[in-house]
Amino acid sequence: MIENTALPDVVVMTPRRFADSRGSFQETYNRDTLTKLGIDTDFVQDNQSWSRETGTVRGLHYQAPPRAQAKLVRVLVGKIFDVAVDVRRGSPTYGQWTGVTLSADNNAQLLIPAGFLHGFVTRAPDTLVAYKCSNTYAPDCEGSVRFDDPELGIDWGIPTSQAVLSDKDAKAPGFAAFETPFAWQGQS
Repeated sequence: MIENTALPDVVVMTPRRFADSRGSFQETYNRDTLTKLGIDTDFVQDNQSWSRETGTVRGLHYQAPPRAQAKLVRVLVGKIFDVAVDVRRGSPTYGQWTGVTLSADNNAQLLIPAGFLHGFVTRAPDTLVAYKCSNTYAPDCEGSVRFDDPELGIDWGIPTSQAVLSDKDAKAPGFAAFETPFAWQGQS
């Protein structure tokens, strides 16, 4: 099942889950199924992050062209509030954000195309997040924007002073200093 979000190109996908007395089974990714739904992203790398504490914020991150990444995010254990911010120059939703709760229980996944900042905050301790990427990691192309920038106005659901951050995320520049490397192609 696919659901639209407030940003037309960011979608929530919820794979079918088959349960019986033993537990459950689900197909979490099938290229043919996504292609039939009009999603033709070719994923080439899988990542996983574990966050010990509730309130851990990872983001807002991006990887610039020519190594830009789309991501398909899901939660294996725990719960997150996952956020995407449109930073495609010329987009009618430039600078707007959407957020979705993803958890091991709700089985939802968030598809974030290239051209969006991405970040999440953990809503449970010991949260394990897995995500597919459409390009391999390229440190020379990575960047970040301050998660609590007032211009973006993202409601993370926690006092920002209590966010658990990496040193890199704590030093991220604000949105006003961000020069987007992405251009909107009018595909929405």
